[in-house]
Amino acid sequence: MAKEVKPGISGSTDLEHLQERMELLDDRLDNIDSVLTAVAERIMKQPITITLSCPHCGKDIEVSLVGQQKPT
Repeated sequence: MAKEVKPGISGSTDLEHLQERMELLDDRLDNIDSVLTAVAERIMKQPITITLSCPHCGKDIEVSLVGQQKPT
């Protein structure tokens, strides 16, 4: 026979605990989003150049990334 689960005191505390944990997770995700956005904005203010050497022919390859603002 299967036991019936009756909502009671423990059921409400479990739901409250789950709700609290979900709110903490939401806050953490918001903080991570804010940090990543700040880092991305800071990086996009300056051009980034990556220089590589081709392993097959030995020529230098230059890759430049330019952000949303004009370089000064």
